Amino acid sequence: MTFDKILDDGKLWAVRYDGDDDNILGITFNQWSDPEWLVDFFSKNIKDLESFFKVTDLNTAIFDTIEDNMKMQCLILDLSPDADLDQIFRPLSNNRTSEITLGKEKAKIRERKGHASWLRLYAIKLEPGCYIITGGAIKLTRTMQEREHTLRELSKMEQVRNLLESENVIDTDSFTDYMTELQ
Repeated sequence: MTFDKILDDGKLWAVRYDGDDDNILGITFNQWSDPEWLVDFFSKNIKDLESFFKVTDLNTAIFDTIEDNMKMQCLILDLSPDADLDQIFRPLSNNRTSEITLGKEKAKIRERKGHASWLRLYAIKLEPGCYIITGGAIKLTRTMQEREHTLRELSKMEQVRNLLESENVIDTDSFTDYMTELQ
């Protein structure tokens, strides 16, 4: 596994998992804009879509996903100097009340008409304003533990967190040192 710098200021990174041609952010954004991939996904998960979000039409689900994907890309890839990733990412656990080292975080579209957004990006927080994207998912259930595809995202977050801990990465400075050693 390696890490790709997404924003020039070094505030956003994405994991490139072994064997992948692109980093996970690029892969995720591409999936969420691919109608064929979305038809397959929603066809397999139609019961969750209907029961949790009350959406019964595949075309609506695909359209909403592509629209939210564009919004998510604009939020995440905002290159303005005053962009604040801390306004986008929140603790993965809704019960977490304090900061922890290498915290697990999630990002989603907060304001959307009709129904809540089901798109999630997952990241490890190095320190305020600095994140490493570990993956993304379409979350159609109340908890991530309920479905295999979201369980995989939890596993990837833990895998990345464990690697960072094993390399004594605890903040942006130690991550920069780690990246320098890799070159």
